[in-house]
Amino acid sequence: MNKVCASATEALDGMLEDGMLIAAGGFGLCGIPELLIDALVESGVKDITIASNNCGVDGFGLGKLLDTRQIKKMMSSYVGENAEFMRQYLSGELELEFNPQGTLAERMRAGGVGIPGFYTKTGVGTVIAEGKDHRDFGGETYILEEGIFADLSIVKAWKADESGNAIFRKTARNFNPPAAMCGKICVMEVEEIVPVGALNPDAIHLPGIYVHRLIQGEHEKRIEQRTTRRR
Repeated sequence: MNKVCASATEALDGMLEDGMLIAAGGFGLCGIPELLIDALVESGVKDITIASNNCGVDGFGLGKLLDTRQIKKMMSSYVGENAEFMRQYLSGELELEFNPQGTLAERMRAGGVGIPGFYTKTGVGTVIAEGKDHRDFGGETYILEEGIFADLSIVKAWKADESGNAIFRKTARNFNPPAAMCGKICVMEVEEIVPVGALNPDAIHLPGIYVHRLIQGEHEKRIEQRTTRRR
């Protein structure tokens, strides 16, 4: 099976429909699937729900989909750095499901391994716990969180072979592996595609079994908050 596509548009062909749930990798602007996000903007798909740590920044990353009003709901743990996100949420234009960061990552991972739900202490006693099942284990109270089963995953890796076995570079690993795992279909963009067998099996972060389509491209890699120190 040939997983390599010529462009992001080709990779998403036949995958999109209005109202779908998309899991997106990345943290801030680190390790985000820039090319696939641009292809989503160009597609015009609308009323989508996106499960992602955050929603990029104004005018870049997932923030582009806010500008075009294509996102109906965000499932996120951090919503800073984006004035348009705040404006749409406060005006009632955008639905928001807050998740503690570790809970969101585990919900994605759980979906990827077929676990429909799990109990966690995170969020107990807060608004996060409202309406959720509570259970006691060992004298401690836990709440039930559901696994995320996305219609589509879009992620970015540093390097992959033609079968989709992927390596993520340093902190760009972040949400990408669990986001890739939880989608019925996973489309991944990479900086370099190598032949099967070229990667050390012990270095692979995501097995190719999770990846359905693959593209290679150039990335802007914008820095969200540039911090330097004096000499």
